[in-house]
Order: sequence, then structure tokens, then C-alpha cells
Amino acid sequence: MPVSTPAIRADGLGKRFGRVLAVDGLSLTVEPGEVFGFLGPNGAGKSTTIRMLLGLVRPSAGAALIFGDPAGDVRRAHRHLAYVPADVALWPTLTGAEVLELLAEVGPGTDRGYRNELVRRFELDVNRPARTYSTGNRQKVSLVAAFATRAPLLVLDEPTSGLDPLMEREFRACVTEARDRGQAVFLSSHQLAEVEAVCDRVGILRAGRLVEIAGVAELRRLRQTVVEASFRDDVPSLVDVPGVLAVESLDRNRVRFTLSGPPGPALNALSTADPTAVVMREPSLAEIFLSYYGSGR
Repeated sequence: MPVSTPAIRADGLGKRFGRVLAVDGLSLTVEPGEVFGFLGPNGAGKSTTIRMLLGLVRPSAGAALIFGDPAGDVRRAHRHLAYVPADVALWPTLTGAEVLELLAEVGPGTDRGYRNELVRRFELDVNRPARTYSTGNRQKVSLVAAFATRAPLLVLDEPTSGLDPLMEREFRACVTEARDRGQAVFLSSHQLAEVEAVCDRVGILRAGRLVEIAGVAELRRLRQTVVEASFRDDVPSLVDVPGVLAVESLDRNRVRFTLSGPPGPALNALSTADPTAVVMREPSLAEIFLSYYGSGR
């Protein structure tokens, strides 16, 4: 069975600006038909990484390929991709329709029927000049152009900034449709719920280095389970109970802690004090993400 060429392949990618190491030894692969979430706060190196993938910045170390073509060869690499920036700038005197048509002519091809459908779904008035568009409407133009393209790779940098919740829902549906068509999606976002909803795998970037690449479910398993328990009387002692961490007393009759490993010892300890309720939940992607920045790893 033939092996497909990765949509993105980065090997030891690094970028230094003077004494500042913005990206350090970044290696990742994104396959066709995969939605890859790229997470990190401002200053972590996300934008620099994207600029290297787009061939807009030359790496100080390593290399990146877009469907086998060097990212630095912009003419060849950009035949494979469509890009939505975090801050969309449009030609101010052109209407939305004219901007969409111009982008269709310079890109790798556009499904115009699907584009018309997206204009309706995103409730975009394409007859207005671009200079009258709000931030959200400029974002809609860029998203419609990208999702309607036939490019096998979509690079989306904070793509839902300025969109209201209903439009964010349409965005998530479009990402799923792109994946179903076999397109790869590289999604850089601060919207953790958005990433959790649509991504197959997630990369967490910290200070220019990837601290984790895994599926959302796998990332959850790497972290502890959150347990909250209520009792008729006093909370039992959880000192030295295997797997019990970060015990927090909520009041005389309630306790919260994190659990690592098998739950048996913790449940046995809780059962000695007549619990009235025990709630166990997986951490959200937000909690997982924040743990990488608060643990001193």
C-alpha cells in the first residue's frame, strides 16, 4: 500500500533572532486528512513557526516540507496550501465578492458552488466594499476563501478572532468538512474548546519547544483525574494514600483532589467516612494546557 506524503513535515526547525531563540528543535508531521491543533500563549513561537512553514521566514536550523516541497520555495509550496492570518487585511476599495474572486484566481483553485454556500452560512454581505467590514467580516472573507479552495492544506492562525458564537459553530463544521474531503488543517488557536472539538492531535508549544504532541484523549490520560467528594460528617484523612495529590478542603464536609493511577486506594479511603457523593472527571484541554505552564516542566 503506497505511503502518502505528509502535508507538513518539520525536522529540527529552529529560529533565532539575535540572542533570542524563538523556536528550538521543533519536529512534527501532519498527515493529509488530519486536523492538527497548535497551542501556546503569545510569545511561545507559534507565529514564527507558521511563518517558517509559509516560507516567509528562513529557519536558522532544520527544515520544513509542504507535501514534499521545501517551505522556502514559496512558489512550489504555496500551490498546496491556503492561509488564514490572525489579522486579515483586504483591498479596501474592492467588494467582498471581488476579493473572493481575486483570491480564487491566484490560489490553487476554488469550488465556487461551495464558496457561494459558505457565503450564505457565514452571513457575509459580499456586495459591500472591504473598507466597511468589521474585523469579524474580514475574517469571514478569508475563511470563505480558504475553505472553498481545493488546496490540500489549510493553515489557520487564530482564525475565529472576531467571530460570534454562531459563526464559530459554522467554522467548526467547515473544519470537519475539510477533513472529510481529505484536506489537512493546521490550526493555531487560543480557543481551547475549539481545538478540543475539532482536532485529531494537539501540539503544545512552550518557550519555542514542543512539550507534547498527542491525541486529545491521550493528553487527558497523561494528566490526573479530578475527584470531588462530599460526606455526612468530616472528611477522612487522605495523607499517604497512593495516587492522591493536591488535596483541597472545600469545607468541613467536602474535599477535592487529583488522582494519578488506579482509583482503588483512594476509594477505599473515602468509603471509611460515609460519602454522600463522589464525582470523578477527566481534566479539560484547558486544564491540561495550563498544567504545562504552571508545573515548571
